[in-house]
Amino acid sequence: MAWNVAGRYMETCNCDFLCPCPTSGLQKSTHGNCVFAMAFDVDHGSFEGTTLDGLKFIVVGSTPGNMIEGGWKVGLIVDQRADEKQSAALASIVSGQSGGPMANIAPLVGEFLGVEPRPIRFEQDGSRWSVAAGSLEQELEEVKGLGGQPMYLDNVGHPAANRLGLGNAKKSKVHAFGIDWEDSSGRNNGHHAPFEWRG
Repeated sequence: MAWNVAGRYMETCNCDFLCPCPTSGLQKSTHGNCVFAMAFDVDHGSFEGTTLDGLKFIVVGSTPGNMIEGGWKVGLIVDQRADEKQSAALASIVSGQSGGPMANIAPLVGEFLGVEPRPIRFEQDGSRWSVAAGSLEQELEEVKGLGGQPMYLDNVGHPAANRLGLGNAKKSKVHAFGIDWEDSSGRNNGHHAPFEWRG
């Protein structure tokens, strides 16, 4: 099966900034466990002839220990505008069943918590990124260097993108699939990037 999706991605997680997971090979996190929400805004995409243009989705997850230890619990929030074929396509992509970057982390997932449709708002205003989907909200501010340009981590092997923009999470509220976490301290980690997946 041939498919592709491309657009923008943002994420916040419960690690303090800067999250040690990418630089430790997933062997270390700030608190010894992880809660994350990876949000995607698809500019254009298709899956076996089904268009995915303009849809949004969020991968919500938690790990009982450091990420490399596995046992992840993962759920998928899909754009409520998605029809049955589009929702099934996104579930196949996110689960890794259709190959692509998410297939690389599929062995770490111990439980798939299902698919839930919600209205999803994904916005970027200058260096501020935000996502809202019912009882899930997250915001981040891009971290910039001395020249005023966004800072990046390269060659990280992250499923969303190999080059991640750094961000400070300003708000993280996750209440979905039995995963509950909130923080607005400004200490937490965030990432943003263009993404392009295919399988």
